[in-house]
Amino acid sequence: MNPDLQIKILHEEAEFVVVEKPSGMLSVPGRGPEKADCVTARIRALYPDCIEQPAPHRLDMDTSGILLVTLTAEAHRNLSRQFQERETKKRYIALLDGILERDEDSGTIELPFRLDIDNRPHQIYDPEFGKMGISHWKKVGDENGQSRIEFVPVTGRTHQLRLHSAHEKGFGIPIVGDPLYGNGTGPAEMRLHACELTFSHPTTGEQTTFYSEPPF
Repeated sequence: MNPDLQIKILHEEAEFVVVEKPSGMLSVPGRGPEKADCVTARIRALYPDCIEQPAPHRLDMDTSGILLVTLTAEAHRNLSRQFQERETKKRYIALLDGILERDEDSGTIELPFRLDIDNRPHQIYDPEFGKMGISHWKKVGDENGQSRIEFVPVTGRTHQLRLHSAHEKGFGIPIVGDPLYGNGTGPAEMRLHACELTFSHPTTGEQTTFYSEPPF
């Protein structure tokens, strides 16, 4: 366990907990004992009655922000379906490693991409075999030679916002500190934060929203 990386519990109920994940921590266990430390392992240690596979969704290791973790099988089934059927709403804040200069301050990026099997876990643009990734975006402002962007992803593809930022058919500017698509040199450098998550409560059905302030 890395003592420098700590999760913050934003909300807890009998069915689920909402946590703030730091950049540099895995959402779920990776392969090998060195990748056992993760959000779900720490939640299972805190909540002994938690189910074995409690994550209905994930964040990249380098992405910080809101992560929902279920404690019961019923909540996991309900919320997994909501994520799969795109009934949830997610909002992210990113800092681009440069100034985005466009005539418009908002729009939508649609790019087909897939896993690069020769260079895992990189994703690559592929108009023939790729699956479409769709993200709405809005420019919040410029600061210190960097543009602050709000993303609302429609689809939930691996590395979607990172690729939409870095690829020339997207912004052509990587996210600050991105070790795969930009100039990042290690974990906990990337400036991409899952700041808001909205879903239907698994028991009451009431629309529920949680917010996490970006640390940058």
